[in-house]
Amino acid sequence: VQLQASGGGLVQPGGSLKLTCIASGLTFSSVSMGWFRQASGHEREFVAAISSSGLSETYSKFAQGRFAISRDNAKNTVYLQMNSLKPEDTAVYYCAAQYYCSNYGCYVSRERYDYWGQGTLVTVSS
Repeated sequence: VQLQASGGGLVQPGGSLKLTCIASGLTFSSVSMGWFRQASGHEREFVAAISSSGLSETYSKFAQGRFAISRDNAKNTVYLQMNSLKPEDTAVYYCAAQYYCSNYGCYVSRERYDYWGQGTLVTVSS
């Protein structure tokens, strides 16, 4: 299984970025997908998740209203659109996949995810 995250970079405060994660080696339409992030000196934290069908989305409080997760099962791809970025959004962003999740508890728990990508760095700075 491979999860390849991309799309990170340097952006000014208030700007936008769209992260992409392409999965291979698994049945993509059967897994829930999540995005997590880890800032320097901090633990990895939940950002957003989407159900295997794409019909259900879950967000952390800081992501609600600014970020949007989506997926294209035909392309084995999940996206994270990030708007109104703030310096505190600076972190390495990771995508992750898990089977057999259908509730909030497993969406937000990093221990429940089966597979992880390598991360892509997002830096928000002027």
